[in-house]
Amino acid sequence: MSTQDDTLVEDKAAIDSDRFVEVSYDDAIPNNVNLSSDRQLLKALESWHPEYLEWWKEMGPEGFQNADVYLRTAVGVDPAGWAKFGYVKMPEYRWGILLAPKVEGRTIPCGRHKGEPAWQEVPGEYRALLRRLIVVQGDTEPASVEQQRYLGATAPSLYDMRNLFQVNVEEGRHLWAMVYLLVKYFGKDGREEAQALLERRSGQQDNPRILGAFNERTPDWLSFFMFTYFTDRDGKMQLAALAESGFDPLSRSCRFMLTEEAHHLFVGETGVGRTIQATCDAMVKAGITDPYDTEAIRALGVVDLPLLQRKANFHMSVTRDLFGSEISSNGAEAFSSGLKGRFNEANLKGDDHQLADASYTVTRVVDGKLVDEAVPALRAINCRLLDDYMADCQGGIDRWNKIIEKAGINFKITQPYKGFNRKIGEFAGHKISPSGELLSADAWAASAGEWLPNDADMAFINSLMKPSHAPGQYASWIAAPRMGINQQPVDYEYVKID
Repeated sequence: MSTQDDTLVEDKAAIDSDRFVEVSYDDAIPNNVNLSSDRQLLKALESWHPEYLEWWKEMGPEGFQNADVYLRTAVGVDPAGWAKFGYVKMPEYRWGILLAPKVEGRTIPCGRHKGEPAWQEVPGEYRALLRRLIVVQGDTEPASVEQQRYLGATAPSLYDMRNLFQVNVEEGRHLWAMVYLLVKYFGKDGREEAQALLERRSGQQDNPRILGAFNERTPDWLSFFMFTYFTDRDGKMQLAALAESGFDPLSRSCRFMLTEEAHHLFVGETGVGRTIQATCDAMVKAGITDPYDTEAIRALGVVDLPLLQRKANFHMSVTRDLFGSEISSNGAEAFSSGLKGRFNEANLKGDDHQLADASYTVTRVVDGKLVDEAVPALRAINCRLLDDYMADCQGGIDRWNKIIEKAGINFKITQPYKGFNRKIGEFAGHKISPSGELLSADAWAASAGEWLPNDADMAFINSLMKPSHAPGQYASWIAAPRMGINQQPVDYEYVKID
C-alpha cells in the first residue's frame, strides 16, 4: 500500500493467492455473500436495483454519465490486492455487496453482552435501534453524491475529476452495503427504509437527508477537498465504531467499507495539500512573504492561507455536529447493547469495555464559564468519539503545515476549539471563539468574518473554479500530484471526454 498513490494498485499476485476472497461478477448484483442461494432476497434487491440506477442517473455526476472514467472496481476483499482498474462509464459501474471475511469465533467486544458470540441474526430486543443505526449510516452515502453532482464541470484536472467520480461510485456502493442489511434482516420495514433512502434528497426542504451536514451545498472544489478530509473522516470514525458491532453482518460490511474510505480521505488531504502547495509556490515566486497580503496573493490566482483556515474552520465545526450531543442516552444504549463500539474498541487498554463504573471528562458551559466535568463514560460515548476524531484530524493538518514551513512562510493552520460554531450538543447556543473564549453575541458578530468564510471569500473561490480538462493540465490554484493513479503518469487521460 502506498501513501501517495490511490492507496492501492492492481496486484495480480495477491489476487491469485490462496487467501484472496473473490467477488462474483457473474450475477446481476456482484457479491461475495452467495446471494444466488437466497432467491427471496435476490428478488427484492433486483427490484430495488433499477430504482437505484434511476436515482444515480438523476442525482449522480451531472454531464459525465457516459464518459469513460479510469475507475477501480473491487474484485475481492483481501486488502493486499482487491482492486482492478480500467475505463468504465459510470452507469455501467458494477456496484455490489461486499463483506469482509467472517472471523470464526468472534465475540461481542463491548457492552453488557461482552464476550458472548457475535450475533448472526438481528437481536430482537435491539431491532429498532440497530435499524436506525444502519439507516442513518446509509443515508449519508447517497447524500454526498447528491452534494457533489455538479463538480465535474469545474474540475481542476482530469486526475481530480477521476478521483471525484471514484469517491462517488464508492459512496454508491456503500449505500448498497446498508441496503443489503436492511432488506436481508429487517423484512418489510427494511424494504421500506431502503426505498426511502432513494427518495430523500440533500438540501431538499420537504424531504432532506437525515444529518444536517449532508444538506449543505458542496459548491466548489475547495469545499469538496475539505469535505473529503473532514466530513468523510467522521464517516471513518462512525464506520470504525460500527465495525466493532456485535451484529456481525454490520461489522463485516463496515470493515470492508473502511478500506474504500481510505481513498476518500487521501483525496481530501492531498487536495488541500496541493492547494496549499500552489499558494506557497506562487507566493515564493512573486516574492510575497506576508500571508495576510490577501489582495496580492489572490491576484496570483491562488487561495490565500487565511481563507483556507476559515474554510477549514467551517467544515470542522459542521462536521463536529455530526457526532451528536456530547452527553447522549442513545450513544450509551448503542454501546451498552453491543451494537456500536468506540473507535478502535478491541485494542483499547485500561478498561473493562463495559464502562459501568467509568467516567469521562466532558466540557460544558456552566454559569457562563467553560467547565470540565466528569460524567458517566457510558453517557459520554459521543464525546469520546469526537475527541478521537479531532486527534485523527491533526495528522493531515501537520502535514499541511510542513508544506507552509518548507516554503518559509510564517503561517500555521490550526483546529478551532471544539465548541466553536457548534449547533448541536453542549456548546449549541453559545458563541465561542476558535481559541475557546466565550463571547457575547455582539463580540461574535464583530469577529465572525475573521473566523468563517464570508460572501466575498466564496465569490473569490468561485471565480477560480474554471475547468481544466486537458490531460496533464492543472488549474492555477492547485499543484499537480507527485504521482498518478495505479502507477499511471500524472498526465494520463483519466477521463475521456467526448
